[in-house]
Amino acid sequence: MTFVKKHTSQILVHILFWMLFVFVSLFLFSDFYWKENPFLQYLALLVFIVYGNNFLLLPFFVKKKMYLLYTLVFAAISFLATQLYCYSFAKCGCTIVKCLSDYLWQSLVPLIFFSFIWILYRFIDKENEIEAIKKEHVEMELKFLKSQINPHVLFNNLNTIYSYSLEKPNEVPEMILMLSDNLKHVLYESNSKTISLEKEIKFIDNYMKFQVLRTEGTKKVSYKKDIDSYSHKIAPLLLITIIENAFKHSVLNSIISISIGVEKGVLECVCENDYDKDKVSTDDFRIGLQNLEKRLELIYKDAYEFRIDKGENFKVYLKLKL
Repeated sequence: MTFVKKHTSQILVHILFWMLFVFVSLFLFSDFYWKENPFLQYLALLVFIVYGNNFLLLPFFVKKKMYLLYTLVFAAISFLATQLYCYSFAKCGCTIVKCLSDYLWQSLVPLIFFSFIWILYRFIDKENEIEAIKKEHVEMELKFLKSQINPHVLFNNLNTIYSYSLEKPNEVPEMILMLSDNLKHVLYESNSKTISLEKEIKFIDNYMKFQVLRTEGTKKVSYKKDIDSYSHKIAPLLLITIIENAFKHSVLNSIISISIGVEKGVLECVCENDYDKDKVSTDDFRIGLQNLEKRLELIYKDAYEFRIDKGENFKVYLKLKL
């Protein structure tokens, strides 16, 4: 569709220019009648020169970056075309200087105009190509970053189910249903650029149930929500990175505090946990949050605030305009 629109606009520009050019040449700068005016015969040659320039000369010299040589060729073509008009078509018998002063514009105007149009559309094509490449790069990077999240969530849940199948088999069926919902969310719904906040929070609720069961007796979990509306949209699998990081790097017999709030379209997520200060600088500790920050920058740019506080507790704060 874009291809058709672009070429339609080019065709209209060319038609309108030639109509205006013929009108000006015949009625404003000519003493001849239509049937006697040699410009009409010269017009066919001029069209040939203009489109030869557009389809052959410009692409060749621009590709080779031979701009000075092209300028010389352009000037030579304009000069020869004007001389041809004077001595072969108009047969004015005037001097070279007089010929150039009176008729050079007829060769230069269409050549310059259509050269400019060619350069303009080429610039637009290049810009569109660059934008398409950037968009594709962003989408590929987002897919890669999300692919690093998905296996972690799945494996943690599977490990929890495995443990309960040995110790508390009666609770396994409900856990499998929750895992099924989470798998659907991760594998299908998270492929969209944005999903409903309600679905994302449900996914986190299920994840938190798994984690409370998995860490029972070893960690204390505080999970609070204060959401005024679920009608918003959010990029999938953003919050889970912060929450999973809190569980993954918290120490035994510690407290994990997770708070999610939404008020007037602004989401705030705060995760706080005890941590081993000797491991805070390791790549394994940082990679999840680094990936999250890259995703936030790619998707939300200036519409977010992300902070990490490494004090007595490890605290991650995310504020997001939905």
